[in-house]
Amino acid sequence: MFDDLDDERRWREYHVTPRYLAGSGFTGDPAFAPVDHWPHHDLDDETFCQLLITSPDGRIRLGWFGDDYDPVKITAAEDAVGPARWTARFNQNFPPEITAGFTTALVQDWDPDSERFLARPSIYWADSVEPLLDAGWERLRASQPSTVELLAPDGQAGAWIDTRGHGREEETVRLWAGPPGYLTRAEATFTAETPDHLIAATATALNQPAPVVRERHMIRQEVEHLVQLAPVHKAGSRDRPSVPTPLEAKRASVSAALHRAAHQQPGHARARAAQIRTTRTRTRPGAVPAATLPASAVPAAHTTARPRR
Repeated sequence: MFDDLDDERRWREYHVTPRYLAGSGFTGDPAFAPVDHWPHHDLDDETFCQLLITSPDGRIRLGWFGDDYDPVKITAAEDAVGPARWTARFNQNFPPEITAGFTTALVQDWDPDSERFLARPSIYWADSVEPLLDAGWERLRASQPSTVELLAPDGQAGAWIDTRGHGREEETVRLWAGPPGYLTRAEATFTAETPDHLIAATATALNQPAPVVRERHMIRQEVEHLVQLAPVHKAGSRDRPSVPTPLEAKRASVSAALHRAAHQQPGHARARAAQIRTTRTRTRPGAVPAATLPASAVPAAHTTARPRR
């Protein structure tokens, strides 16, 4: 049980460094902010994919899978009803502010007459992780043949690249951060045909020194000793107000509900849907019934296959 002082600290906002150890924050909104102006399709509560966002022409599809292992899945195809050329997945611990590096680059790529987001990958593995090499990440002795492994200077993040020839659906690049384990390891994986510049955009966001903001209770105990926390001070005041504003009270209530849902009701549809919303009011394009969408427009359910370690 927390006393009043500990409880105040528990719910206080902090700048977290390094950002790749900050966790998800129980909301995916920052990841989807760059595509907020694209069509949104709220799917049935029983549908595995809770929210589908598509480019205006339907060639790019972003799925939110609630509290699933890989809650964010992004695919791109040559046309709205065609098979996916590539797939990117971001797991439940991957900070959405870093995922936003990928979605921002994706929005910049999209144009009705452009296929830049379908560009063929380079034959050089370094092109996809060049920002990490430029930042001095160490190349390790590979643990598997025909693979490349990089490690961040603090040893708490890395990249894994499979350099062998693969089919389109094989995952060949993985960015990771944090100790091994379901609750602590953040991962982003990309299949063989994912354009290098989109992976590089994610790597750039991963390595940015700028912190992200989290409430103290959102930081896993297993990684708390690996991060630096600096309290967020409100403008015009050094201390947190003794009486919270209505907005702060609402945010605390929603955060508590999300925290309970994540730990006590992992399969509840309302809990999954809550994780894609914030407490601020924002205008969203009208959703269309899932039945009006081509079957191939809804990202398929995840397979159980995972990248080779």
